[in-house]
Amino acid sequence: MPGWRSQWRLVLLNLLTCGLEICVAAGITYVPPLLLEAGVEEKYMTMVLGIGPVLGLLFIPLIGSASDHCNSIYGRRRPFIWLLSLGVLLALLIIPHADVLAVHLSWGSSRSNQALQIGLLILGVGLLDFCGQVCFTPLEALLSDLYREREDCAQAFAMFSFMVSLGGCVGYLLPALDWSGGLLAYYLGGQAECLFTLLILIFIVSVLVTMKVSEEPSCRPLVPEAGPSNAGRCGPRSCCYVLQCKLRLLKSGPLLCLLRTCWSMTPAIYRSYCHVPRVMRQLCVAQLCSWMAVMSFMLFYTDFVGEGLYEGVPSAAPGTVLRQRYDEGIRMGSLGLFLQCATSTFFSLVMSRLVHVFGSRKVYLSSMVSFTVSALIICLSKSVLLVTAMSALTGFAYATLQTLPYTLTCHYHKEKEVYMQTKKTHKSGLSITHESVCLTLDDDTGDLNHKSGYANGHVHYDQEYYPSQHSQNGTPPALGSDDYDKRGVGLDFAILDSTFLLSQVFPTFFMGMIVQFTQSVTAYVASSAIFGAIGVYFATHIIFDQKDLKE
Repeated sequence: MPGWRSQWRLVLLNLLTCGLEICVAAGITYVPPLLLEAGVEEKYMTMVLGIGPVLGLLFIPLIGSASDHCNSIYGRRRPFIWLLSLGVLLALLIIPHADVLAVHLSWGSSRSNQALQIGLLILGVGLLDFCGQVCFTPLEALLSDLYREREDCAQAFAMFSFMVSLGGCVGYLLPALDWSGGLLAYYLGGQAECLFTLLILIFIVSVLVTMKVSEEPSCRPLVPEAGPSNAGRCGPRSCCYVLQCKLRLLKSGPLLCLLRTCWSMTPAIYRSYCHVPRVMRQLCVAQLCSWMAVMSFMLFYTDFVGEGLYEGVPSAAPGTVLRQRYDEGIRMGSLGLFLQCATSTFFSLVMSRLVHVFGSRKVYLSSMVSFTVSALIICLSKSVLLVTAMSALTGFAYATLQTLPYTLTCHYHKEKEVYMQTKKTHKSGLSITHESVCLTLDDDTGDLNHKSGYANGHVHYDQEYYPSQHSQNGTPPALGSDDYDKRGVGLDFAILDSTFLLSQVFPTFFMGMIVQFTQSVTAYVASSAIFGAIGVYFATHIIFDQKDLKE
């Protein structure tokens, strides 16, 4: 994919990725003060921030697989991107104006106004986090559709990781700037209104540019030709013919296509989670442990610096020495996360070259080893400079997790006969899959009825419903439970994204109890180091190429 035109097209194609990350990073960063000002207690605030990831875990597989089979005239991925982008835009409108909306929508006392304001804020936060996180799945699948060759796919996802990191840098910087003294804030009403108006403008521009550049092939339904058999009944100019065409176009509309596909695919998708290919299962386990390490670090690093390194107290009265130490530590922690994003941006730019020179395995393992070592040094060191430098180094792992798992998934799907369904045909005509051979070796009793059976000289499997191309009535046809030929890349991207969301849910609900048990905020970084070591172990079991299959 040489040439500056191709690189520029990749930048424009990933502009929505950058816009999404800016909105999610800036919005979620600015939301906790708004929740606290509205009267939400701090112990409930972390639960509010966990609503989006929990909803994403439930709906990401549905949306990812449904986008594999949508037959809209606007393409497979773009209807889902449009709808989720609309949810992000709605959230950006609700969050800064929750107090004004509460006044206009309520008719009771000030107490009911406050309750409605909190409800609108929770709705906006959940909508922003859910739609913002889930929208990455169809965007990743769109990149996979447009760039199928392994080198092109690697460059596409390296640019994807670069734009995510760049969006994170901008998203963390925007709330730190003082917008209240500007002319725009004077007309809009304050800091929050000015910030979210800017986010809305950035997001709208990014959506329009990406949707314009992404030339996704449409799946327009075929219009029946007027043959001799039906020429007398429904000619090409007759009302009946025009009505049939309009009905077909209506049925292929983006919203109806989305709803019809999701409704028909729901049972099959969640059953397919039980039949993940071995290569994807090993990749997802390593991805989950790696993301648990990175997210445990990112979510609580600022608090660790404020309380552990600077020995401040967040509950101290404003203006006291302990509170000033904590605030200074929070600022230094924010600087560390900004440097992490900057480092991630750099490694995203050189990721393709690193993979070309050293290989995917060495790059993945070295990134997680460097993260684990950095987390251990942060746990043991009291030097602010050293801790900040090590936090910047963790951006290498962040860039790797945003790139390599998705390029590997594209590679698996491009060579499904090698990685997902390896078939060998004997001279007698028997077609034996890799899974059936493993099953025969593992189970000497001969009881193979639960998985496979023999009919007409061929191995076959019990029927399961898998996400695949739709039949005429919109329901997925039945496929063999170990036949992954029809498995869409959107579903496996959704599973990878589910590991990212799950890595946010665990720290949100359990890390507080761990810190309370240990009575030290160092447990935040220590836990991330432990998860990093576990991630290194499982990363050694990832299938990076065909040599790993033989081993």
